[in-house]
Amino acid sequence: MHSFSRRLLAAVSSTVVAVAGTACSGSAGAKGADSGTYTLWDPYPQFDKTSAWAKLLDDCGTKAGVKVKRTAFDGTDLSNKALLAAQQDNSADVLIVDNPVVSTLAEAGVLTTTDDTELDTSKADPNLLAAGRSGGKTYGMPIGANTLALYYNKKVLKAAGVDVASVKDWTSLTAALAKVKKAGRKGITFSAIGTEEGSFQFLPWFWGSGAKLTELDSPEGVSALTLWSDWLKHGYAPNSVLNNNQTNSWQEFASGDYAFAENGTWQLAAAEKADFGYGVLPIPGASGGTAAAPAGGEFVTVPVQGDSGRYATSRTLASCLTSAKNLYDTDTTLSYVAPTSEVQDKQVAASAELKPWVDAVKAAKGRTSDDLGTKYPRISERLWKAVQSALSGSKSPKDALTTAQDAVK
Repeated sequence: MHSFSRRLLAAVSSTVVAVAGTACSGSAGAKGADSGTYTLWDPYPQFDKTSAWAKLLDDCGTKAGVKVKRTAFDGTDLSNKALLAAQQDNSADVLIVDNPVVSTLAEAGVLTTTDDTELDTSKADPNLLAAGRSGGKTYGMPIGANTLALYYNKKVLKAAGVDVASVKDWTSLTAALAKVKKAGRKGITFSAIGTEEGSFQFLPWFWGSGAKLTELDSPEGVSALTLWSDWLKHGYAPNSVLNNNQTNSWQEFASGDYAFAENGTWQLAAAEKADFGYGVLPIPGASGGTAAAPAGGEFVTVPVQGDSGRYATSRTLASCLTSAKNLYDTDTTLSYVAPTSEVQDKQVAASAELKPWVDAVKAAKGRTSDDLGTKYPRISERLWKAVQSALSGSKSPKDALTTAQDAVK
């Protein structure tokens, strides 16, 4: 199995910036349609020009008959630069951005639709493609996805007499945590920090209850926050979750003391190095099945250009990066589960360890799905504040979520 790099930023960043203007059309300057150089911006500064990713970009450029000039930014910087470039009519030809940012750029008029460029998205899993939709239009193609699941420590569970196959819903998971505590070991660790990471980690439980982000204080939503709150009250989860980011939470699990940890695909390399046997379980829904966890990962998009003659080559480049032939290599390089069933099957055939992750990605949901778009960051902030209030004991789960819903309104 190939090595999985930690791609925490790409998984959890929800960078949405205030937009003061929209993309303007005008002269494309020196970037004419006959230009032999096409620009691509991505959020992968960890990959230098000798990396497999950079070589793939060069190969796609060669096949399109052009040179690809690549610039890598960190996620937040990339969003701001994309907005500024659009205002100056100097956008990159191809832009790869974190999926929650797509709707922000789309609503600002920065991106073309896939109808405009005729980029084929037909093979993408609909649940992943939804993160790139806004106002009924699609603004790109997912290049890959990651999400959350439960890692478990086989040794701790065995010592506590827990059969992981029995964990199918919230009741059986909580019963397993009770057994683990009774055996003198630690239960579950996760991140409930007061940032987007806290919302990101709470969402599988929130969605797994049947709750919707448009009604934070529904009985279902309250049941999810009560679950977490009760875990802390009973000592099944540590108080440190209030300040844990996902890396801190992983470090607690890596100590070998905990039965379970909620974390992402990006920790697989670290899990393989752990000195204990581990397994992966999709996060269960309240009454069974796999809960929808938030989909991380990026979209390949084509920004608006003053010279529409450039779109044909931009589409060729985007199609190359997201073709079935290249997605396997791309997602191996980026440590992602592919966005199409065809390539997911190939990944599982090569690495059986990816099966629970493919299952989790198939059930995953975009944070901006349901046409939430740029409303999501405001909802998310209220949600993580509610989680903090309930877990710290300053408010009941119901009161915390009622406060959150009132604030969103």
